[in-house]
Amino acid sequence: METSGRPGHAIRTLTVPSEDLREALAPAAGAIRLAVWDFDGAPAGVDPAEVDAVVLPYTGSPDLRSALPAAPGLKLVQTQTTGYDGVTDLVGPGVGIATASGVHAAATAELAVGLALASLRGIDDAVRNQREGRWRPRRYPGLADRRVLLVGVGGIGREIKRRLDAFDVVLTRVGSSARDDESGHVHAASELVALAPDHDVVIVITPLTEATQGLIGAEVLAALPDGALVVNVARGPVVDTEALTREVVAGRLRAALDVVDPEPLPAEHPLWRAPGALITPHVGGNSGAFWPRIVRLLERQLHLLGAGAAPENLVQRGPWS
Repeated sequence: METSGRPGHAIRTLTVPSEDLREALAPAAGAIRLAVWDFDGAPAGVDPAEVDAVVLPYTGSPDLRSALPAAPGLKLVQTQTTGYDGVTDLVGPGVGIATASGVHAAATAELAVGLALASLRGIDDAVRNQREGRWRPRRYPGLADRRVLLVGVGGIGREIKRRLDAFDVVLTRVGSSARDDESGHVHAASELVALAPDHDVVIVITPLTEATQGLIGAEVLAALPDGALVVNVARGPVVDTEALTREVVAGRLRAALDVVDPEPLPAEHPLWRAPGALITPHVGGNSGAFWPRIVRLLERQLHLLGAGAAPENLVQRGPWS
């Protein structure tokens, strides 16, 4: 166990964004004081200057930019999401950032496969036909025997691969750099344009960073074969929405998207009405599995912090450097 021998690491007060979460975590808090701070106002019953650690809201758009500076003693920001894009802009390097990596893996993986299945089996078309009372059978590609390009080999990527193994696909994995692991070869992101022509489906689950913004751009999309499907369960800006929209509206590619750029997608955006597009409102990790899994993670974090140890899933180490 990694411990801190310095008092500056001590977490005495941690805020959570809801009373339900505070109550769920109370038995695991030990000597750490729990308070509620939803970032729509001041924390309840505690001076912001006394706050050492915060758990950010899972959804919504609180004004973190003005709220977090009110806690000058902040040592740790804990997200309830796997991604942490934007959080590093809100705090200095001396503040630790921990993610909810692992909490959303199963739910996001099942949605990725579900979106691919729905599009490849024409379920979206069937829903539209049902509204009109039309019986229109046709042959769709299906997922079996498809050549799938999986862009992202982290925790969620591994869960997607595990589920795809049951569907008789030909899978190619892509990471930030080329390497071999226990599951075989991982291609480099720089190979995407060369790989694209040989694949029917692209599933994107890479984090949003400077290196991955626009990773699935116009050149990669143009290299995909006619009728290929792009599934994005990562972050909207990883895919060039403008370039993808052109391809989908033209009928050359299909898209199944849980994330878009901008988000939410404006009501007048042509993707809403494109026959080849299937859109869900960024709900990849938001299933019934979320609550018990986030509670278990935060309980572990409280035990570690209470023991003076570094929390799990640190992406910016801050005081635990």
